[in-house]
Amino acid sequence: MLVDSVIPQYTKQSSLLPTATAHPSVAPIPSVIPDLPIYQEMGHSGLVTLWAVFVIMLLSTLAFISMAWRVPVEKRVFHIMMTFITAFATISYFGMATGGGATFVHSLASKCHKHDPSHRLDVFRQVFWARYVDWSLTTPLLLLNLAFLAGLNGADIIVAVVADVVMVLTGLLTALGETRVQRWGFYIFSWLAYLVVVYQLVVRGRRNAANRGAGTARIFSSIGGFILILWTVYPIIWALGVGKLKLSVDSEIIWYAVLDVFAKPVFGLWLLATNARSSTAPTIEGFWSHGLNNEGSLRLDNDEGA
Repeated sequence: MLVDSVIPQYTKQSSLLPTATAHPSVAPIPSVIPDLPIYQEMGHSGLVTLWAVFVIMLLSTLAFISMAWRVPVEKRVFHIMMTFITAFATISYFGMATGGGATFVHSLASKCHKHDPSHRLDVFRQVFWARYVDWSLTTPLLLLNLAFLAGLNGADIIVAVVADVVMVLTGLLTALGETRVQRWGFYIFSWLAYLVVVYQLVVRGRRNAANRGAGTARIFSSIGGFILILWTVYPIIWALGVGKLKLSVDSEIIWYAVLDVFAKPVFGLWLLATNARSSTAPTIEGFWSHGLNNEGSLRLDNDEGA
């Protein structure tokens, strides 16, 4: 038929009907399969480290108690504060070693992907808030040791201690923050508070220690400088760990453990050893040594006519 011969010719010339091409005009759209969340948590080496430091802190506490009983009450101020410091650390490390005092904090990490340059990963990292509770109690006591050694006045001591507490608490908020603005904002606040502590020790502390004699100035400079170097490393470990996720949780635990051992038992032994040999060791009389005497005690008189 005539129609049968026309249809093939029409379909060949018509632009209204789809025709096959050698190269498709639309490329296939690549798909990016979402990654599963990543959980960064403590492993075997981190757990062993926590238990090891727990034992070190416990033995140090017992050692400081034993050393305190060998000196008069009026000279026990450093011994008692060091006992409290290692005792608090003992409780903290026991809690962390037994699985407590920790939580998981969510953050977003970048991942290179050829189809999606802005690809993000959900990371849940284990953060031990118990260590910040420990630091909020122990670092003020460490500062008091240095303040008493240098002979700082009450105003400087209060400024240093308050700045130290602010430093630790903003550090806790830094670790628990979920956004970059929160984390690095609180991180800056923590550094500013730390600079106040540094000023009180380096400027005010050294000046007062120098007024107390060359021996006291030398001891304060060496021990105080030792503590400041250690405390400067702490925020660096945080930045590499929780901040940038460059350190594993186990590596972070090990670093903090080493710093805590040097900043507490080693510092305490150094302080007490030099204090025992120093002729200018602080002595506290009054209520500290003798309690309430007749002049300061409360007196309850009998009612008249009773």
